[in-house]
Amino acid sequence: MREEVVNWWKQALRDLEAARKNVEVGEYYVAAFLVHQAVEKALKALCIHKHGELEKTHSLISLGRRVGVPEDFHSLLRRIAPDFVMARYPNAAHGLPYELYDVEIVKERVEIAERVLRWVEENLKS
Repeated sequence: MREEVVNWWKQALRDLEAARKNVEVGEYYVAAFLVHQAVEKALKALCIHKHGELEKTHSLISLGRRVGVPEDFHSLLRRIAPDFVMARYPNAAHGLPYELYDVEIVKERVEIAERVLRWVEENLKS
């Protein structure tokens, strides 16, 4: 496997672990952002693996289509896609990011990320 793929994959795993740790300490908006980052980097790793080049986008939907995620993953990706902006900027969702997320919301997002990363891992083996 190319070093570039390995690096994107390792960072995806690290971001997911950081998301879990932020859930534990109650920093839910940080966890939501890191979930998005983990999924984005995992999909980018797979994109490089399958197509030989990095897809320069933050769109999880676009990345998912490019790597051929299963149809039922599209709704999962849509659920976490807005967090790339909403979890960071007060004007993105007309509220403070740290007030927009709670433990239930981010635990669901972590589960989505875990599911997507398991799928990516399987596809990186081929």
